[in-house]
Amino acid sequence: QVQVAESGGGLVQPGGSLSLSCATSGSAVDYGSIGWFRQGPGKERKGLACFTFSDGSTNYADSVKGRFTISRDNAKNTVSLQMNSLKPEDTAVYYCTIPCPPSRRGSWGQGTQVTVSS
Repeated sequence: QVQVAESGGGLVQPGGSLSLSCATSGSAVDYGSIGWFRQGPGKERKGLACFTFSDGSTNYADSVKGRFTISRDNAKNTVSLQMNSLKPEDTAVYYCTIPCPPSRRGSWGQGTQVTVSS
């Protein structure tokens, strides 16, 4: 079964940027898509962005559209989430999931903490 692992979280000031990376093992492309979710303190886990392997298409939640970018690095077999203009409300644990939307046959990573604070 495919596995995913996130990295790149940390503390950043409001207005700053951070890039998260999701490394995949196994035949990630066979699942068709990959994406990022997040779960803030006391909140439900919500989808942020999905990437389709076949055509490189992407879609985003309204809350991050224009600020976050999901992209694939074929050479490194990773998918990144570039986050700009970060706000305190972006503070959450960020998860990579395959496929996107998630399904029972796929996988979730362990999550990486992102804290936006001055």
